[in-house]
Parts: sequence; C-alpha cells; structure tokens
Amino acid sequence: MANIKSAKKRVLTNEISRVKHQAFKSSMRSAIKEFDKKVNNNDAEGAKEIFILASKKVDKAASKNMIHSNAANRAKSRMQKRLNTIAQ
Repeated sequence: MANIKSAKKRVLTNEISRVKHQAFKSSMRSAIKEFDKKVNNNDAEGAKEIFILASKKVDKAASKNMIHSNAANRAKSRMQKRLNTIAQ
C-alpha cells in the first residue's frame, strides 16, 4: 500500500468506486439476461417492459463510463432486433 496520505485516500476511493460499479454492472447484466429469457419464451409484452428497463441501465452505465458508449449502443441494438423478431 502507498505511503503518502493522498495516495492512501485514492486507494480507498478506487475500491469504493470499484464495488459500486461492480454492483451496477451486475444489475445491468441481470436485466439483459431477464430480457433474453422473456424473448426465448416468446413473451412479447414482458420483453417490452424489460427492454425499457435494460436500455435505461445500459444507457446509465455508458453515461457513467462503466462501459463504452459503442458497447452500450451495440447491446441496445441487439436487444431491439430480438424484440422485433417476436413482436411481429
């Protein structure tokens, strides 16, 4: 561990940030998995509701730089394509 006081603070701050990001990323992934389950069961209405929630979580992760903005757009696009296949 660091010897300088500011470096010690930074280590603690980074750890707190890492835990928060880890928790949010986990909830984002869980929402995407929930969406996939709904799509696999051909539940169009349920998938639409979960899609909105998952999209919000993906956008929030991108806005907080937890994931890259292109990765967020790609994830939303893939979900939208899958939703469109069962919504027809």
